[in-house]
Amino acid sequence: MTALVLDCDGVLADTERYGHLPAFNATFEAHGVPVRWSEDEYADKLRIGGGKERMASLFEDAELVRSAGLPTAPDERTALLAQWHRDKTARFTQLVADGAIPARPGVRRVVHDALDAGWTVAVASTSAEASVRAVLEHAVGADAAARVPVFAGDVVPAKKPDPAIYLLTVGQLGLDPAETLVVEDSRNGLLAATRAGLRCVVTVNGYTEREAFDEAVLVVSELGDPDRPPITVLADRAGASPGPMLTLDDLRACLSGAPPPPDPSRASPDPAGGGPA
Repeated sequence: MTALVLDCDGVLADTERYGHLPAFNATFEAHGVPVRWSEDEYADKLRIGGGKERMASLFEDAELVRSAGLPTAPDERTALLAQWHRDKTARFTQLVADGAIPARPGVRRVVHDALDAGWTVAVASTSAEASVRAVLEHAVGADAAARVPVFAGDVVPAKKPDPAIYLLTVGQLGLDPAETLVVEDSRNGLLAATRAGLRCVVTVNGYTEREAFDEAVLVVSELGDPDRPPITVLADRAGASPGPMLTLDDLRACLSGAPPPPDPSRASPDPAGGGPA
């Protein structure tokens, strides 16, 4: 059975600029941490996989740790990071509920078309599960979201670009890698997918448009919708030749080429995984 697996942040919605960044900054302010990431600073932080990991990078600044009175003991830092992340996730989820985070063009259309065609559709993200489920429901509607399994949070031991989240998704759903297409928006996500032996389409955004996507079978500006300007095709290595928007036929064409070789150094994760972020 054909499967479509989508990342969350930057694929389902423009979550980084309108959701995660303001939620991080509001959390820092609420906890008395004298940090406010600009859009450029946050673009650098996006090279770090995972929200808790981005927050943990603050501890690398010895002067900030001293001036803000942040803990130095590992167990105290772990507890504080968990508290920060719970707070940040709640703020992010509220932004989604308030309609402050726009869904990306074409996501609702493509997901509905794929489900109607009998495809397996899933979401694989290493963001907090509560955040991912909120974004998914906002982007595609409650009825469609209920038909889409979500693999998110700390269910795997390593964040993207490690392939663990995709290996887990394929294994848990019994997917055929040759019939599974991933949609990502960043190089880290692309590498996670291709290292799992999966073909990947990339829809760029303002944070990722200058990254290298040499391993992608197709790179586009967005998925597109009938009421929007035609999409821009930045690279087409599958011969999909899409029109003004991506269709299921275009996505099927992306499965026709040779898949990337899986990374032999990576083992499949424990299917039991871990707890949510």
